[in-house]
Amino acid sequence: MGYKASKMELSYEFAKILPENDQTFIEYQRFKKQFGEDGNVMVIGFEDKNFFTLNKFNDWFHISKTIKIISGIKDVLSVPTVYKVVKNDSIEKLEFKPLVSKLPVSQKEVDSLKVDFLALPFYEGIVYNKELGSNLMAITFNKASLNSKRRIDLVKEIKILIEAFGQKHHLTMHYSGMPYIRSQMMEKISKEMTLFLILAIIITGFILWLFFRSVLNVFFSLLIVTVGVIWSVGFLELFGYKITVLSGLIAPLIIVIGIPNCIFLINKYQIEFLRHRNRLKAITAMINTIGVTLFLANVTTAIGFGVLYFTKSSMLVEFGVVAALSVMATYFITLILIPVILLFLPLPKARHTKHLDSKKITQLLRFVDNIVHQKRKAIYLITAIVTLFSLVGMLKINFIGYVVDDLPKNDPVYTDLHFFENAFKGVLPFEIAIDTKKPNGLFANNARTVYKIKAMQNIFSEYKEFSKPLSIVEAIRFSYQAFKGGNKKYYKLPAITDLKSLSDYSGSLTGQDAKLKSFLDNPKRITRVSYQMADIGSKRIKELTRELKPRIDSIFDPGEYHVSLTGHSLVFLKSNDYLLSNLLESLLIEVILIALVGMALFRSVRIIILSKIPCLIPLIITAGIMGFLDIRFKPSTILIFSIAFGISSDGTIYLLTKYRQELLKNKGIASLAISAAIKETGLSMVYTTIILFFGFGVFSISSFGGTAALGVLISLTLVISLFTNIILLPAILLSIDNKRSNKKLISANVVDE
Repeated sequence: MGYKASKMELSYEFAKILPENDQTFIEYQRFKKQFGEDGNVMVIGFEDKNFFTLNKFNDWFHISKTIKIISGIKDVLSVPTVYKVVKNDSIEKLEFKPLVSKLPVSQKEVDSLKVDFLALPFYEGIVYNKELGSNLMAITFNKASLNSKRRIDLVKEIKILIEAFGQKHHLTMHYSGMPYIRSQMMEKISKEMTLFLILAIIITGFILWLFFRSVLNVFFSLLIVTVGVIWSVGFLELFGYKITVLSGLIAPLIIVIGIPNCIFLINKYQIEFLRHRNRLKAITAMINTIGVTLFLANVTTAIGFGVLYFTKSSMLVEFGVVAALSVMATYFITLILIPVILLFLPLPKARHTKHLDSKKITQLLRFVDNIVHQKRKAIYLITAIVTLFSLVGMLKINFIGYVVDDLPKNDPVYTDLHFFENAFKGVLPFEIAIDTKKPNGLFANNARTVYKIKAMQNIFSEYKEFSKPLSIVEAIRFSYQAFKGGNKKYYKLPAITDLKSLSDYSGSLTGQDAKLKSFLDNPKRITRVSYQMADIGSKRIKELTRELKPRIDSIFDPGEYHVSLTGHSLVFLKSNDYLLSNLLESLLIEVILIALVGMALFRSVRIIILSKIPCLIPLIITAGIMGFLDIRFKPSTILIFSIAFGISSDGTIYLLTKYRQELLKNKGIASLAISAAIKETGLSMVYTTIILFFGFGVFSISSFGGTAALGVLISLTLVISLFTNIILLPAILLSIDNKRSNKKLISANVVDE
């Protein structure tokens, strides 16, 4: 597994969230097959109203040309590299020619180029904002570089060139576009995965030493869970998966989840050893009692991850399947290696077992035992009030996601994105594919479809969220301006008669160098209209598509045309909604599966149903806190509930199992069994919760908001579940105490043994 783990690679592709049979996914794949990748453009920008000066202009031109020849770069578009359309009457063609054929050598030439450039409205709002003096360079990556490690190297290489330009001319440079955003996020993931792993080892190791005061116990516990970590990475490679923002969390998760196994086993061993001072007998008792309990607890934790399989989202399926397998593998590794190691370690000394009689924890557990027996009504009342208050908070939760949602507001990726939103309306692709369903359908019937596209663009112009479009209509406007001698007033869609005259110029619509190929298929049947938009969030995108679709259908009859709204922005929206609905479904499946595990163990429907209350209430409280603190529901925060429910169910199983054993010892007297269960199991549960709290708390330092929220909220949920499991659950067990239920539990215990 170590050999396999050494071959592990990072994923450089878009996270595949939607299933392959989803209509949005199908439309997007069809669009990419027809026109190519829509998220392959990195943009660089700066604001300077004095850009058209000789040195600055020439340096920007030189950098544009230098980047263009870098291996992996498909094309570069900037002010000095734009094309103009020139009417050639001798051959009756409209030709694409570069605006700058040679470097200007005087300011007068630059001023002349500025006049020529500003006379081309096609580029206003695309590469230049005249009002703000904002300048944009669009760098198109080829597909091989876009989805490989080469992308990160390309971004670094480009940034070195751009930063040198910025420093020379005292300009603040801004970077964005999907290749750049993805590269920055992947770099952060790589660094954070290593950081989390190191911190998880240090923090859990330190807490273990505080508990056991034994370097050997700490060392071997960490060694065992490290084996589990190696196996988890090995599983990823065996399944052919790569490390993503989610699967990168598996390794530190295994440390945090695996250490409690060691704690429960070592605690039980030490308790048994103190009773009769017999090592072999203590190890045997440890395996016979805690081994089964831990198995069931790890099964419930694995279920919490495993139910992600039912989301059918490849990213979540990979994370869930590997995490579930790793949890169970770590359990078996721990169960086999801990007893073997304990056989070779020195016998526990007084300082090693001193923690079993910790005065503070003992007093806490006595207090808990007392209020469980004496203050059950108060427990129920406080729980009800807190739960109702939390339900109010739940109603305030906002279901919305953003493309750069997980980044802090001061992160350069976030701030740079807003620069482009202010100057160019954004950089996130929003595409409209128009299929006329017949060859030459675009220009048939006096180019009726072209005029329909213009009408649709007029509708989009009403929405401030969208940039200036790139489309066949804009290309015709560009061509018509040249056809009429270059005057700006002719940058418009001509009347039908003029359009026919324009089309008589061969090549006027296809253009030299296939400049329009990415907007029109060869049979002239399918075309696209490309917009860029701001990161306005899934809620607003949904509102826009709901408003736009009927207005588009009123122009393009669905019986005659097939118009699809697609692009990265809409795929993100659908992915966000898909994950939210499917993660809620998987949580329901998880509750049912864990209840079935409990049924198989305890044979009492009433006890299992009621025992789920202490696991569900922490989730409700956490959801309430999210509502009051305005922490939005999004894929990263929804995961909290699936993971936390599985882990908090462990505490329920620990206590119920011990309660069942004590019922047998105490002849079915529930009060005595509850007291014994709280005293012995409570100690390990407190230790485990402390480990889990600080272990998951490691994720709170993440620069990704979703990962940080996951760490903080799971830590909080597990602390709440500790109190519900050692206070509310025993209170419920006492309240439903009757001889019939106790006999079922005792008989189930006897059968199992």
